[in-house]
Amino acid sequence: MSAIHTEKRTLLTIFTEATLEHVLIKDMDRLGIRGYTISDARGKGSRGVRDAAWDESRNVRIEIICARQQAESLLAHLQERYYSNFAMVACFSEVEVLRPAKF
Repeated sequence: MSAIHTEKRTLLTIFTEATLEHVLIKDMDRLGIRGYTISDARGKGSRGVRDAAWDESRNVRIEIICARQQAESLLAHLQERYYSNFAMVACFSEVEVLRPAKF
């Protein structure tokens, strides 16, 4: 059995208002993000319960695996452009990936 080869990358996870989804996709494309996963998100935070019962209360979770520098650049852009006017939080995690060329 051969050893599994992995490489470290950064997982940037963003939770934000669903109304931003399309503009964030354009931002990510423009900033060279090669791939992402977007899913609906529900929960409770500093702005109360976000249950997706109506469009204005929908949140999305965006997950991006990339190099740390690229994740930091994207997050700096998001902080500058969106943090003051929209519900948005983000976090970094270190992950190990197979097929590192995909990221």
